[in-house]
Amino acid sequence: MSTERTPLTSLPVRVGVIGVGAMGKNHARIYSELRDVDLVGVTDRDTDAATRVAGEYGTESLALERLLERCDAVSVAVPTHVHADVVSRCFEAGVHVLVEKPIAETIEEGREMAAHARDAGLLLQVGHIERFNPAVRTVSELIDDLDVISLEAERLGPPTDRSALGNVVFDLMVHDVDIVGAILGAEPDSISAMGTGDGKYATATVEYDDVVARLTASRVTQKKVRKLTVTARECLVEVDYLEQSVLIHRDSYPEYLIDDGQRRYRHESVVERPRVDNGEPLRHELESFLEAARTGSEPVVTAQDGIDALETVQRIDGIVSDDGHSDEEGQAQQREQDGAQPDHESDQEREQEVQA
Repeated sequence: MSTERTPLTSLPVRVGVIGVGAMGKNHARIYSELRDVDLVGVTDRDTDAATRVAGEYGTESLALERLLERCDAVSVAVPTHVHADVVSRCFEAGVHVLVEKPIAETIEEGREMAAHARDAGLLLQVGHIERFNPAVRTVSELIDDLDVISLEAERLGPPTDRSALGNVVFDLMVHDVDIVGAILGAEPDSISAMGTGDGKYATATVEYDDVVARLTASRVTQKKVRKLTVTARECLVEVDYLEQSVLIHRDSYPEYLIDDGQRRYRHESVVERPRVDNGEPLRHELESFLEAARTGSEPVVTAQDGIDALETVQRIDGIVSDDGHSDEEGQAQQREQDGAQPDHESDQEREQEVQA
């Protein structure tokens, strides 16, 4: 059993893309543009689509087994329910993997994928692309100096792709679950949530120690919004994912002025605009993946990060499906159904139960 990854020693790094839908096609595009990278092929169950993408980016359409024989590393951008099977085949072929989010369909599958990567001494990075948004990187550098009280994330707007009609908790909110978890470096203590039965709208309140996060994901909102707001005792930070911008509001002072005998009220604040080195998040993500593969270093988004995000969105979706009950309400209802007497455990024991 191996616990360390062996760095890639030869250049160019030979890469491939498994699944050339909307996301996979972009992986192929960027790989074809990177220095010291050779896009050796793509594969897809839709062979016509694979042939078109291969022609567009100067590579070949190959069967999966043939592609894996040629590759050092691959992007896996197939439907979530086949992630575990496809990633397993990649590891059996000795290939490093970046798998799109969510990591797997179930927590158990995610853990098996992580164990397989560890045992094989191979890299498994999860495609939580917003970690590589330059605005998020800027905020991450600021957050250690702030006493954060709350965060609010909005990921709203109609789908740009008619095929993108899955549950918004897993498709959209998972991004913000991952970002909030990474910013706070913590796992949720408790969750409450509600949403529509068709999976097109959901909102959740997630508590982390003494910080609360409010997350909203929607495909019924007819305006595209991708924003994160951080309220801290020192300032208010606004992040716009689309604009890749960060605004920091500080020192808001009310004052009264006398002007020509008239008393006037004025409220001034200082707004800082930290520099954000703009760029395409997916490009940053793939460059980071290949750097980790080359050096044997830990990826920015680990398999465990992907598992943690999946576990949280599963909890949120379960609460939404249970007509908006919180974690604790759901547990109390289950005890009632089981005929159990109310227990009187300590606050610490109850917190451990919620975390579990």
